[in-house]
Amino acid sequence: MRAVFAGTPDFAVPSLEALLSSGTEVVAVYCQPDRPAGRGRKLRPCAVKARAMADHLTVRQPVDLKHEASYLIDQKIDLAVVAAYGRILPPTMLEAPTHGCVNVHASLLPRWRGAAPIQRAIEAGDPKTGVTLMAMDVGLDTGPIIKARETPILESENSQSLHDRLAILGAQMLSEFLEGLPAGPIASKPQPETGATYARQLMRDEAWLDWRRPADELVRQIRAFNPWPLARSKLDGMDYRIHQAALGAAGTSATPGTITIAHGTSLRVQTGAGTLDVLQLQRPGGKALDTKTFLNGHAIRTGSAFMLPSDIHADR
Repeated sequence: MRAVFAGTPDFAVPSLEALLSSGTEVVAVYCQPDRPAGRGRKLRPCAVKARAMADHLTVRQPVDLKHEASYLIDQKIDLAVVAAYGRILPPTMLEAPTHGCVNVHASLLPRWRGAAPIQRAIEAGDPKTGVTLMAMDVGLDTGPIIKARETPILESENSQSLHDRLAILGAQMLSEFLEGLPAGPIASKPQPETGATYARQLMRDEAWLDWRRPADELVRQIRAFNPWPLARSKLDGMDYRIHQAALGAAGTSATPGTITIAHGTSLRVQTGAGTLDVLQLQRPGGKALDTKTFLNGHAIRTGSAFMLPSDIHADR
């Protein structure tokens, strides 16, 4: 069987490796064009391109996909596998492979269609998520379901750890699918008509913590936004990145954002409902530190207050 793979970030690498291990002939690997990164802003290959180059695979990074269907037809491609490619395939590409295009998507569709399903599931407080193998159609993650497998979202994990688990799960499901790939049409069923949600792309401005929100929502936001864009708040004119937090004691009544305890191992902040204990934080230019280590080297006053996003934006 001749196939192409389309993916860009780390999430897609295990799926590419599963395709390579299946004995399928991988004719080409598609990924997004190289982008500048780091302090020098030099072009850097994405994770999928780096993995493909290690096996000397043909890499295609077209800016425009409208002419790629002819390539798939000329190469007699049987199957296209897509995982976090980051671009919508035009109908001509979807129709070109003999078996169509299969997508590895990090949610239990139709919940969390779109760009950031892992982060939005944590942020929303979903008790579970999973991976869906989908036969792609012209919509945004709307194609029929080939198979889906769920996994609980652990209270201790952030989006990076959940990302890593789902990437492995998706690769395992893809391997199973490839082993049993039929000669005829691929069996699938339409997505449920109800329960669809959209996982909009993360934006840097979302990272500011609004301390008027309940503590449990803020803890989920901090987990969801780790490792990017990292939850943040401003105190005494300085931006702090908050990497990890937990629910604190209930029953206090200070103004939201007020630091009620800043001593020893505890940095407790009043929220709109309950308190939040900061467990790991970072100053600009510094390393992320646990609260005890941080407070040993940096003074934070009890009674001082983190700013609200509305006040931060008013200062700009």
